[in-house]
Amino acid sequence: MSDAYAEFARRYDLFHGEFGRHDPEQVSFFQALFAVHDVHEILDCACGTGKHLHMFQALGFQVTGSDISPSMLAQARKNLTDEGIEIPLHQVDYRALPEHFDTCFDAVTCLSSSILHMENDGQALLALRSMRAVLRQGGILVLGQGTTDRQWAEKPRFILAANTHSFSRLFVIDYLDAGARYNIVDIHRGGDAEELEVWSIEYPHILLRDDQRRLLRAAEFSSVEFFGSYRFAPYRKEESKQLIAVAVN
Repeated sequence: MSDAYAEFARRYDLFHGEFGRHDPEQVSFFQALFAVHDVHEILDCACGTGKHLHMFQALGFQVTGSDISPSMLAQARKNLTDEGIEIPLHQVDYRALPEHFDTCFDAVTCLSSSILHMENDGQALLALRSMRAVLRQGGILVLGQGTTDRQWAEKPRFILAANTHSFSRLFVIDYLDAGARYNIVDIHRGGDAEELEVWSIEYPHILLRDDQRRLLRAAEFSSVEFFGSYRFAPYRKEESKQLIAVAVN
């Protein structure tokens, strides 16, 4: 089976900056959230190249990573090894977690818009039920994405996603009936030369706040709370630039 993320894995880390450096707001958010919910053991079920694995372990949690993509896992393994870190990594489709894991985690995370790769409500519900199945009673699922109700209503065509002295990333977005195609323009600067890369990633089925609430209820989570930033700001459809769901099993 071909790996749809093979090229994406190579480019992914450029968006997040230097591996091992973390957004202080995210660090504070997860520290506080996991303390409230007595979290010790975490599964990052769409771990990509390992950014959040590194952060969670640095905060003192026991961490496991899984991803459907062997290319992403290979990059995660390289990143973690370069930092002198060993974290268990597993190639698993997050729709089939209980077939692979026989333990119950205190928290499952699915961040960086990873839930938006599902093609329809049925597949998203299958994924959410799978995530719940490997949570202990009272454990939490955390979903995070940058696509919000505000963006979907305003439909901006261009978003400057990253801009440093050596690298810029521009999203040029095609809004489809149920999803969106992110055409991505990467500009690499080095000395007097510039390199341009153009590629794309498609989210076939956008899930916004009300969609997530409905599907999390259908997956039989006992409660869900939504935040509009990693400062614990309440989610507001008209203004929030992040959509973060915390669902309790």
